[in-house]
Amino acid sequence: MEEIILEYSNELLSSAIILTVVVILRFLTNKAVRKVGSISDLNEARTRLVIKYISFGFTALAIVALVLIWGVNIKELGLILSSIFAVIGVALFAQWSILSNVTAGIILFFSFPFKIGDRIQIMDKDLETSGNYVIEDIRAYHIHLRKDNGQLVTYPNNLILQKAVCVISDEIIENEGSDAV
Repeated sequence: MEEIILEYSNELLSSAIILTVVVILRFLTNKAVRKVGSISDLNEARTRLVIKYISFGFTALAIVALVLIWGVNIKELGLILSSIFAVIGVALFAQWSILSNVTAGIILFFSFPFKIGDRIQIMDKDLETSGNYVIEDIRAYHIHLRKDNGQLVTYPNNLILQKAVCVISDEIIENEGSDAV
């Protein structure tokens, strides 16, 4: 056992440093995302979802760094990874909308042009049920919108970024109600 430790001491030390740095970065990033979520008054479920994505990214980077540190034969690993990525690439190309909706969900989290509880109007001529909506939930793939008549509409995140969206303030709604009287 001592021979193995002596023989691979550089790799073990480098691996320990990489793992420590990744754990610290994940902790700091998670703390920052939670702070952005609380300052912006965002839903806790959305915050946890973004933290999951970031943690997955850090884990992937740590695995790549460990593979490089331990000197895995790149030719053999390259063959395996290229086969895996070819299959994943075909699957993602076939399901590009899922990836674009997840990306749009992350953009919506950090840009927060609107939040849960806001009343919005989507300027989309293809949307069959036009009118005002209240945002009930913002998920990874879609947004739950509630019409005034109680109808629930799910709208994809990538479309909400592509279409013009008007956030309607409560003052406008109160003025419209007083005008009708």
